[in-house]
Amino acid sequence: MVLAEKGIVHDTVQVDLRTGEQMGEAFRRLNPRCTVPALKLDDGTVLTDNAAIAAWAEAWKPEPALMGRTAAEKAEIASWQWRCEFEGLMAIAEALRNGSPAMAGRALPGPVNYEQIPALAERGRARVLQFFVDLDQRLADREWLAGATFSIADITAVVAVDFARVVKVKPGDEHPHLVAWRGRMAGRHSTTL
Repeated sequence: MVLAEKGIVHDTVQVDLRTGEQMGEAFRRLNPRCTVPALKLDDGTVLTDNAAIAAWAEAWKPEPALMGRTAAEKAEIASWQWRCEFEGLMAIAEALRNGSPAMAGRALPGPVNYEQIPALAERGRARVLQFFVDLDQRLADREWLAGATFSIADITAVVAVDFARVVKVKPGDEHPHLVAWRGRMAGRHSTTL
């Protein structure tokens, strides 16, 4: 979504995580960490996480600014970006990776196998539910999550909100502001790709 919002043309190669394609030799040559996303730049550099890709994209094509313009905007967006990663995406991953039979022995991403801890699945789901409450409260009096304009925090939040379906959590009537924000997000060209 960051690349689409920035208008950065790129080729996309799908990696089948269900079959473990990211663990195969071909993908390991690109990214030994066996994680997605991975972005290979024209000079051969491979960026292997969302934070690096977003930082590169913001520097490569500063407009539209997704990480803020002023010091205060940058700080507010960074804070909400972190919260969406930690309280949203990490909580979903915790619930999914520790509760899904398909993830047995794969409780953490990467090349090393880790056993599941079922209590973490329960805690992760509770954290996601609270994350939705917090997002709804935050969006009660604002159009976008951080700052006055759409930002990377909105991108990370929508990914979390949509991905939460894998742990059977979705916004409902008890989250009217979150539902309205998700409707605004649906109108962005980057969410339809």
